[in-house]
Amino acid sequence: MPQSSRWALVIHGGAGQITRAVLAAAQDQGARAGLHAALAAGAALLAAGGTALDAVEAAVRVLEDDSHFNAGRGSAFTHDGGIEMDAAIMDGRDRAAGAVAGITRTRHPVALARRVMDHSPHVLLSGAGADAFSVEQELEQADAGWFETVARRRQLDAMLARGGDGFDVDMKYGTVGAVACDIHGHVAAATSTGGVTGKRWGRIGDSPLIGAGTHADDRAGAVSATGAGEFFIRANVAHEIGARARMLGESMLEAGAAAIAEVGAMGGSGGVILVGADGTGGWRFNTPGMYRGMVSAGAPAVVAIFGDE
Repeated sequence: MPQSSRWALVIHGGAGQITRAVLAAAQDQGARAGLHAALAAGAALLAAGGTALDAVEAAVRVLEDDSHFNAGRGSAFTHDGGIEMDAAIMDGRDRAAGAVAGITRTRHPVALARRVMDHSPHVLLSGAGADAFSVEQELEQADAGWFETVARRRQLDAMLARGGDGFDVDMKYGTVGAVACDIHGHVAAATSTGGVTGKRWGRIGDSPLIGAGTHADDRAGAVSATGAGEFFIRANVAHEIGARARMLGESMLEAGAAAIAEVGAMGGSGGVILVGADGTGGWRFNTPGMYRGMVSAGAPAVVAIFGDE
């Protein structure tokens, strides 16, 4: 029986060294406005009885178009000065999933992940093949100039000037994501990222990997992660949270806290957003800040950035 009080949507726009001392007022205001816009897009669908799957895609698409975040427009530059984006989406009803890695031309990477799930026999496509599939699916394409921003170019230039190679463990991870529970008690998750500044050799993080950075299962809940992807892959964070909820009887928030503690013990940092099949949701992170927001049928939209909010 549908229960309209159960729907909920939680989003994130990345975690990391985000403090009042380093975040300019314009960035703070712009990021909060972007989070509110994403919540509004997903909430409109959920309030009308729409699916969690459609809601997470809608929310992430908004964030992909917002250059305050590292996904779609505003993606990080690779070591060679290019843009390579990753995304994933998962449906908790039957654990169907789609993902893409290393794509360069699709305006909304999450939409391409959805097409992989809905219109191919596969789960994960990468590189030139994924780009070609996007064209076949007639998704909106964009040239490099759409994705690139001056601020991201400066980040790469600064890293190269320092002789940097790989990513800085003290950086901000701007990955975006959404998790939702609809009025039917079904959950879904979606994650999208431009990767990390200066990445090389076709590096792929946790975002497009089902079970690491993205997971949804009606038997437990949905998870989207952001942070030092290598650690989230090693800990299989997103699946681990759901497994703890299913087999240990923990709430999704309790399981999320345990998983983030494990990442921290391994030397990693980041955070997760969570929603249970009962509509309860929230976040857990071990960084100074995390762009985040939540809205539900029973509560107005709230957004936050800093750890003490």
